[in-house]
Amino acid sequence: MEDNAVLRESNRILNKLHLLSAFFEDEIVYKIYLRTQVIHRLYESNPELDVNKLELFHVQFTSAVIDLLKKIKKINERNTSLLFEEIQLNKDLIQSVKDSDFNLADFNNDKQRQALRINNSLRRLYEVLSSDTDEYPFVKNINAFSARYAQDYFFDISAETLAQLTEYNPNEVYTHASVIIERKLMGKACKYDFRTEFYCGLKTGNLAIEVYKFIDEDTYYVFNPQRNLLLLCDEELLKTIDQASEVTRNERIIQELLDKNDQLQSSAALARISIPAEVKALLAENYKKITDINFLQNIAGFDAQANILKTMLNTDII
Repeated sequence: MEDNAVLRESNRILNKLHLLSAFFEDEIVYKIYLRTQVIHRLYESNPELDVNKLELFHVQFTSAVIDLLKKIKKINERNTSLLFEEIQLNKDLIQSVKDSDFNLADFNNDKQRQALRINNSLRRLYEVLSSDTDEYPFVKNINAFSARYAQDYFFDISAETLAQLTEYNPNEVYTHASVIIERKLMGKACKYDFRTEFYCGLKTGNLAIEVYKFIDEDTYYVFNPQRNLLLLCDEELLKTIDQASEVTRNERIIQELLDKNDQLQSSAALARISIPAEVKALLAENYKKITDINFLQNIAGFDAQANILKTMLNTDII
């Protein structure tokens, strides 16, 4: 009866080791499980053997291995839970970015509306300058377009390029109470009946300008909404600006977060079943010992190895 109790307990220990070997998917852990199963069956099939030695083997070795692996499993699960929390935070941020992003259709529609505002403002500015009044010439919300779309849909330029595009000779501009416009630009606007279209938006840091093109000829001008400044623009300078990518800032953020989550998923999968190299080396050494043909004869002398396993439970290695 006593022997049966030892064997039943041995079976329970084997089940625990089997589950851990399946969890870690590690070759050395699986080999230890198989060898331990062989040792168990040896005693199970040979009643003449002293089953107390099997119990001693589990006390000295198997239980220590199980405790060590369970501790590693717990640490791994805690570490992977942190990775999964980061993944979820990234998912929440992705959704937040999507919710706050203005889509391309909105931008394209508002480009046309903004061009109409600019054209009407130019027409009114001409009338104001002609009549020499202090009336504010720009239509309502003309500055809202850049504020809304600059970060997502305007192209990046250097501060030097922005300075080039917005510098002017004071002798070549009309200066109104609230607006500065280049004289030649005002003349062209009159000549072509104030018919222009939005060409692109440019930004550097928090500063943004809008570039427009006359519909009837390849002439460009910039509108600086912060300064209500309108100047003709050198077409050659525009050609130096990289307009190849239409990927918005938010789309870049979303892609970066998706890539990050892929990396975190891979890291979590590895971290979940990771066993420190020092532990694996010790398990391999112990596996070698329990596969020795003389192991069963020397089972009582296995205390030193068992103590090393138990010591690892109280170190910072894992």
